[in-house]
Amino acid sequence: MLIREQLEAHEEESLSPYATLSKNSKGRDVAEQECDIRTVFQRDRDRILHCKAFRRMKDKTQVFLTPDGDHYRTRLTHTLEVSQNARTIGKALRLNEDLVEAIALGHDLGHTPFGHAGERALNDVCPGGFEHNVQSVRTVEILEKDGQGLNLTWEVRDGILNHQTSSMPATLEGKCVRLADKIAYIHHDMDDAVRAGLLTDADVPKSIGNVIGFTIAQRLDHFIHDIVTNSEGKDDVSMSAPVEQAMREMRHFMFEHVYKNPIAKGEEHKAEEMIKFLYDYYLKHIEELPGYLQDLIGNGSTKEQVVCDHISGMTDRYAISVYEEIYIPKIWHR
Repeated sequence: MLIREQLEAHEEESLSPYATLSKNSKGRDVAEQECDIRTVFQRDRDRILHCKAFRRMKDKTQVFLTPDGDHYRTRLTHTLEVSQNARTIGKALRLNEDLVEAIALGHDLGHTPFGHAGERALNDVCPGGFEHNVQSVRTVEILEKDGQGLNLTWEVRDGILNHQTSSMPATLEGKCVRLADKIAYIHHDMDDAVRAGLLTDADVPKSIGNVIGFTIAQRLDHFIHDIVTNSEGKDDVSMSAPVEQAMREMRHFMFEHVYKNPIAKGEEHKAEEMIKFLYDYYLKHIEELPGYLQDLIGNGSTKEQVVCDHISGMTDRYAISVYEEIYIPKIWHR
């Protein structure tokens, strides 16, 4: 028996009856020969971990634009924290941890430079709109490997697409990631806000603290325990009603004091204008896009879409560099 087959048999014996078994995957768009060692979800995780879009997240904004400090979160560290939270929940519920990890590591691959400011800018100017979860799926299906894509399984792509509040994944593993994403950014964005001097733990209303805790660590621990306790033995992954309500109130608190804070967000309008300038520029200079993106035009993709593909793949640093190269006059010298 191959090692992969042994792993598949172990999943069937040990995982919850509600878990997604690797051998029962709906498969890939393009059929491939199976690996003798790894299950399909292990292979997906590895492909995401080694792709260029994953590495670029280290230089993409989470909340604070290009922060002057080594300890603020980036899109990559956010992704790693989501993965750890989701794996903790998934393991406790005896779900497929490899599928959980693959979805978590891939959920933000299509995010723009400058975080949600960049996303808003592209959504404003692109006729078809722009959503980072949709772009993350496009990244793994089409854009990675110079237009070949990663050919991931249906379950991983479903989890990536549906990790936002407005949608629901088809698997419990995807639901783990969906909740882990929310508790991760509430946790680490508060931590970064405290580091930046915008908030203290004492600023969190007592009505919230009485339910989920009065410190950053207490809240993260409470969220995870509540999800596990509330979901154990069920064909669902969810929070209890009081904790879910407290999470909504905490999220609202974060919007009012961090995500809309003029000190933290005062430069975002500049980032948005920069992204819009780059969009207009590349629409007029399609020939400057990478060849594989140009090849997509007329082959199922519009000019506007491939310009979004190019810009959303940029890091903060690279977007600034390109903008300066195009729009900032150079000092003349002999």
